Amino acid sequence: MFTGIVEEVGEILEVTQGADSAVLRVRGPLVVSDATHGASIAVGGVCLTVTDLREDAFSVDVMRESLERSALGDLRPGSRVNLERAVRADGRLGGHIVQGHVDGTGVIAAREPGDRWEVVTIELPEQLAKYVVEKGSIAVDGVSLTVSALVPGGFCVSLIPTTLEATTLGAAAVGDRVNLEVDVLAKYVERLLVAGELPAQGGSAQVPA
Repeated sequence: MFTGIVEEVGEILEVTQGADSAVLRVRGPLVVSDATHGASIAVGGVCLTVTDLREDAFSVDVMRESLERSALGDLRPGSRVNLERAVRADGRLGGHIVQGHVDGTGVIAAREPGDRWEVVTIELPEQLAKYVVEKGSIAVDGVSLTVSALVPGGFCVSLIPTTLEATTLGAAAVGDRVNLEVDVLAKYVERLLVAGELPAQGGSAQVPA
């Protein structure tokens, strides 16, 4: 599990393409400082398993599911990515509960600069829109953000100076794809409602006989 608080911006050193997979080699001095083989590191918001460690870099395998569901397939040598190690059980949950299981990709539709911040509008797939609420949480390229507004076909987030400087979102351009992970709590609630375990409009939940 992760919190969406990016620890460092890493660099893609190498991309090795397979028939239906890829191997990424990523430079990230901080996240590899205590990493071990098999450790989990979120790369651009996608939870990946460390398969090799060398000096200040690590390698990860990316399967077809991750390539199809996320924007990892867009990465090339030199690309910058947000990195976060899995949260410790005794650590602070500074952002929100992030699994690193990307639900889909969005597209940056607009950027509106403010005095010291920016409002970024992101288009998202229709099937994900129902999970996004104003003032709710969403992970964008692994960054825990608060939805500041809902707009037709998308949502807005307000990026403070720290986020602009310490993550890849500061340099993301209009038209760029970003990884999206909606709040997992919303998906669990939906599943329970569909299964008939929670009342949709008042009343009591069904109790097995």
